[in-house]
Amino acid sequence: MTAQRYTVDHETRYAYTAPVSQSWQLARLTPRQLPWQKLLSYSLQIDPPPDERNEETDSFGNSVTHFGLHGAHRVLRVRMQCLVEVGPRPEVAESSESWESVRDAVRSQPALDDLNPARTCEPTPLVPLSELARDYAAPSFSEGRGWLEAMTELMHRIHQDFEFEPGATTVSTSVDEVIAKRHGVCQDFAHLLLACLRSHGLPARYVSGYLLTDPPPGMPRLMGVDASHAWVAAYSPEHGWVEFDPTNDQRADERYITLGWGADFADVVPLRGVILGGGTQEMQVSVSVVPND
Repeated sequence: MTAQRYTVDHETRYAYTAPVSQSWQLARLTPRQLPWQKLLSYSLQIDPPPDERNEETDSFGNSVTHFGLHGAHRVLRVRMQCLVEVGPRPEVAESSESWESVRDAVRSQPALDDLNPARTCEPTPLVPLSELARDYAAPSFSEGRGWLEAMTELMHRIHQDFEFEPGATTVSTSVDEVIAKRHGVCQDFAHLLLACLRSHGLPARYVSGYLLTDPPPGMPRLMGVDASHAWVAAYSPEHGWVEFDPTNDQRADERYITLGWGADFADVVPLRGVILGGGTQEMQVSVSVVPND
């Protein structure tokens, strides 16, 4: 397949019942530059205009925009617009590399880029070590089984065993709860896959981005109805980082736009911060991913 260009429009709007006197925010809304992904144009519009703003790169290599508002406001609107080109990922060939050899090798691997594979074997607050996850994953990791074969089967099983149900979980829903209830959203399934892999000593990272969705046959593409997506990149010395999407039971391809990655969702939250005042708040998020023919 040839490279595909997309226009992405991601808008977040906060409305407050009382004035906010101070606001400090972190935005991770800049798509990454990758061997298969080029960021051709980009803008981040903030309304009201911030009193301070600076850019930096976090420990995972993601671009972060820090901004602060020091005047009273009842609405905060942050809109990212970009043009991005996505080409084919590197091919993944079948091999005899076992999952045990991957587990043993990463313990001595040096840092390959901005994220050492061994670092992504560690538990995190959102993805702690889970005996339930280890037991669930165990049938896929039989002795001597190939890493790629085991990874693919585990992805298939999560897709088959768990029901995608928007609103069934929250950001704080644990992996063990997801296993018990057997439903969730893409964030839950990515965290579950991470927990399964890390419980077996295998490195993997959480990937945040966008996925092109197709409208029903004969219907026009609607604006603002797409959403951010989450999947997992797992590492082996032979293949490097390979991206698996348990929500859709497939590996990432030209339809997947990478925004950022980290150890779990907390490392790639698109917009987070603290405010003074504001009362209660209502958040609305609108995302559109449109292919450029």
